[in-house]
Amino acid sequence: MTYIIGEIGQNHNGSVELAKVIIDLASREIKDDVFGNVLKGMDAVKLTKRDLKQELSKSQMDRIYDSPHSFGRTYGEHREKLELNDEEHYEVYLYAKERGLDFVETLCAVGCLSMLRYFSPDKLKVASRDLTNLPLLEALAETKIPMIVSTGMAGKKELDDAINVITKHHSDLAILHCVSQYPTEPKNVNLNTIPYLIKNYKDFVIGYSDHTIGISTPVAAVAMGAKIIEKHITLDRRMKGTDQAGSLGPDGVHRMVRDIRILDQSMGIEDIFIVPETAIAKEKLERSIATNKVLTKGSIITEDDIHMLSPGDGFKWAERHQVIGKTVKKDISENEVIYPDTLM
Repeated sequence: MTYIIGEIGQNHNGSVELAKVIIDLASREIKDDVFGNVLKGMDAVKLTKRDLKQELSKSQMDRIYDSPHSFGRTYGEHREKLELNDEEHYEVYLYAKERGLDFVETLCAVGCLSMLRYFSPDKLKVASRDLTNLPLLEALAETKIPMIVSTGMAGKKELDDAINVITKHHSDLAILHCVSQYPTEPKNVNLNTIPYLIKNYKDFVIGYSDHTIGISTPVAAVAMGAKIIEKHITLDRRMKGTDQAGSLGPDGVHRMVRDIRILDQSMGIEDIFIVPETAIAKEKLERSIATNKVLTKGSIITEDDIHMLSPGDGFKWAERHQVIGKTVKKDISENEVIYPDTLM
């Protein structure tokens, strides 16, 4: 089954309570109205933690941030307003656990490891921008917590360098194909990277972190072999915040999770066979050997006397040798299926 991560990131807008409501959204089961099945909700939620002392240069932190999405006069003040402290992350972690979800944490700096004094996330996520931040990768890998890396800004060399650092400490690693364009244009998605990663990085779980609009791309990624899907989620795409408009709202979450869970059931095995549930359709709709004229008792059936009609509970064309040359036991009307009990 696909492991689906609802990326809250900082869509909580600095509010623990808002984060909890988004977790409620991620954890809710989904009803398949066609077949009446109850489908599992998301598997995990993800938050992001920054250490503002290790975030941007002083001039960038002090620059005026005049934007409809700004939570402060300067970019530094804006970022500070959006941060939850370690204790608040722990509170959100506990709530996710109560709701039956795994908790994934993106730690953007070595200083963020202070959070581990309070709890151990189920997985540590490395954002695309930090894939080349090898000192951070080293520090995260040393914790031995399973890791997920995104490749949104990486080529093969950058990915291989990151893997070499991480696997010095452990090999519990997942790689997510990703494109760091927000939103990602269809021409840049290149879902064929997923089978490339599956083929060339066999030791690791391969997934997809999506920044496209809508749900078709992550669903298609699952069909191409992605075992993890990560997607930004929010309560209302119109809310203030730079990631809100590019996230899935409640209806989008419902549709994406529903479609992925149904696709999980649909993948099956690499074989061709008749499933038992097609028996009714097979009998009703397939064609059988039938008369194309009235055949009287004692007639010898020739190929000119037969054609194919439904239902499918009689002889198949491949079995015509069991019909042609046989003697008719009793009169058979035109356009009727020929059954064994009508032949001598």
